[in-house]
Amino acid sequence: MAAETEFTVVLTTAGSPGEAGEIARGLVGNRLAACVNIVGPVTSVFRWDGEIREEEERLLVIKTCTGQVAALRRMVLELHSYDCPEIVEIPVSGGHEPYLAWLRQETTTNL
Repeated sequence: MAAETEFTVVLTTAGSPGEAGEIARGLVGNRLAACVNIVGPVTSVFRWDGEIREEEERLLVIKTCTGQVAALRRMVLELHSYDCPEIVEIPVSGGHEPYLAWLRQETTTNL
């Protein structure tokens, strides 16, 4: 098993700009993410309930400390309108140290 990294990028999508903003503000406001980029609109093509669908969504790129991922996941599930929202976690192997220090500071809950 690979060693856990300190930082994680989490990807999710939302069906509207309003929902994307609500999720982003909730995560940053609760220090579960240092920054959330809302990208889009993007077109997603996927199979759901046996049929191929094509829908416009917003992609959320969420930067956080790995220790916050479980709570982040719970909040995304709580705020999300989808039955089965995308939540994909990508470990970060390195980066610009001043940015990583800021990320660490912004996701510390006991400031």
